[in-house]
Amino acid sequence: MQGTAAQDVWTDIDPINMVAVERLGYPTQKPLALLERIIQASSNPGEVVLDPFCGCGTAVDAAQQLDRRWIGIDVSYLSIALIQERLANRFTRDITKTYDVIGIPRDLAGAQALLNANAFDFERWAVTAIGGRANEKQVGDKGSDGVIRFPIDKHNVGRIVISVKGTSTVNPAMVRELRGTVEREKAEMGVLLTLNAPTKGMVDEVNKSGHYTYELTGTEYPRLQLISVPEILAGKRLNCPAFFPAYTQAKKLIDPMDQTALPI
Repeated sequence: MQGTAAQDVWTDIDPINMVAVERLGYPTQKPLALLERIIQASSNPGEVVLDPFCGCGTAVDAAQQLDRRWIGIDVSYLSIALIQERLANRFTRDITKTYDVIGIPRDLAGAQALLNANAFDFERWAVTAIGGRANEKQVGDKGSDGVIRFPIDKHNVGRIVISVKGTSTVNPAMVRELRGTVEREKAEMGVLLTLNAPTKGMVDEVNKSGHYTYELTGTEYPRLQLISVPEILAGKRLNCPAFFPAYTQAKKLIDPMDQTALPI
């Protein structure tokens, strides 16, 4: 019994439009159905799929779903963060235990090496490491290198401005600059992320900056916070309301019990 001849053009797979459930906002994103068909046609379960320019991870997502092993490579730290978030949303956060991420800092020396090689990549890595969305282009940031968004109510979203300082010396003026950025941007909170530990003067400036009261729970959070790279590498998290994922969520295969959006 003969099957249907393969088509030269697959017209039955729709492109990703502006309201597609799987849309992640990545400019070159391909439909998941397309990558699933390609992988099914060219490999068997258990074999390895390699995507050396994996972008937002559609091939990785499809390979995981189709029981293939996979290797994804990308030069952008934004892409790596997006793929990690995508996999966690699709397959639950336990999936992070099943793969290794190679090439991101694991210790202070690695963070310093990244900073020395490319300061903007260091900023993007640092912002995504605490669950924020980094600026996609290296432009005048006016004191803001990224942002975290959290729900205030059904109609409003709060913002936590992130400022990254990779210099070896830090001082209280940096905290005052962040305070000014938070006020100018009309954000709810601000975070100063530094390569090295903050000084006592910086801590004093933060303590004088007051608190933000989260109306949904009545909980008070420091309006400004300090966090250093060694603290991030040790697993410290921000003291703030549960926040949205940094990138738009792909459609879940499994709905986890915990719907709060925490950084990977």
